[in-house]
Amino acid sequence: MPYKSLENWKIQYIWNNINKPKIINYKEVDLNLLQNRVDRIRTEETFFHIANIDNAIFDAAINYFRSFDARWTNLPLTTLMISSPGEVYAGQKLNYTTDTLPMEIPDWFWSGKRIFLSESSQFYLELQLLIPKLSQVYSIYNSFRKEQADATHLSEFQHIEYEGKVDAEECIWVFTGLFDAIVKHVFTNNESDIRYFLSETQFEEKKRIALQKPIRISFFDALSKLYEVTWDEKYKEFSLKNFGTWEEVRLTEMLWGNVIVEEFPMLQIPFYHAIAEKEVAGVPVAKNADFILYGYRETIWSGERIKNKDVLLKKAEIFNLPENDYLPYLQSRNYSDYTTTSGFGLGWQRLVQWLTDQPYIYEATVFPRTHIIPNP
Repeated sequence: MPYKSLENWKIQYIWNNINKPKIINYKEVDLNLLQNRVDRIRTEETFFHIANIDNAIFDAAINYFRSFDARWTNLPLTTLMISSPGEVYAGQKLNYTTDTLPMEIPDWFWSGKRIFLSESSQFYLELQLLIPKLSQVYSIYNSFRKEQADATHLSEFQHIEYEGKVDAEECIWVFTGLFDAIVKHVFTNNESDIRYFLSETQFEEKKRIALQKPIRISFFDALSKLYEVTWDEKYKEFSLKNFGTWEEVRLTEMLWGNVIVEEFPMLQIPFYHAIAEKEVAGVPVAKNADFILYGYRETIWSGERIKNKDVLLKKAEIFNLPENDYLPYLQSRNYSDYTTTSGFGLGWQRLVQWLTDQPYIYEATVFPRTHIIPNP
């Protein structure tokens, strides 16, 4: 697996066939790896195998969605509706929420109006399901976030996103099915590409972990387990502010596999998540789930959407959203036959990084986009 947690809250990169073990500063970007990209593409075999794996993921995803008649959806890349707008509009900025900063186009066609590059296709996938005869849709598109890249983040990346007329539990079934379909396809058809990066032992371990059933755990229980192994009081606080890279890696190590973490604090995740029918530690929780890969980060994030318009309006008020910008989304709840939907997003480059045990996400794609170098 790419990473190992150390006792001092540091992360060690393990190794693969082309990279040596090292303590990794996952908040920094190695400029040497981003420079001279054209020469590296020409001379380094790595990128041939990355290209093959990318192609295999695309084929597997398309075949999987076709198997149950989910429809590909043609969507815009510009929007006024940000899926995680807390950082943009909320009266109080919390730096430990899962909200993301959008990439803004400040003067849309000289109109004086701003618009954003999409950081998720979710809202438009939901709106696509207003077509009565459609029940499941998906997209494979670029996502943009005005955030500094690091070992596991890109400023522009690709999402495989799905939305269906299903509940939260059924959505978990769909995304675990997609993950299974992709890894089975890659290990069957692209074994030589994976073995270019992994030793025999690593290959067999990766395959075993990938194909075994993930462990499911609530976020509250995840924090409790972290407290049990660290005795650090911060994990007694039911909050995302102490749940980052180190905690995700350590949790998967404790549970010896891929992990699905559920029921996050309602007000620390995007506003559109449905509320679960219970509270944890006196805090409302969401019908959501994150899929964390063994020795790595969350790679799929999912959830059920709020169905009731009054509840959605209340959440919009709490998050201080501009109602005019989100009017199309609010209008979707006006129809008496509106059906509950759930959806997920899979980070493409994160999956490739995990499959190949690369130290940095910008080495898991041919043309990375970071905050530093925008070319080639």
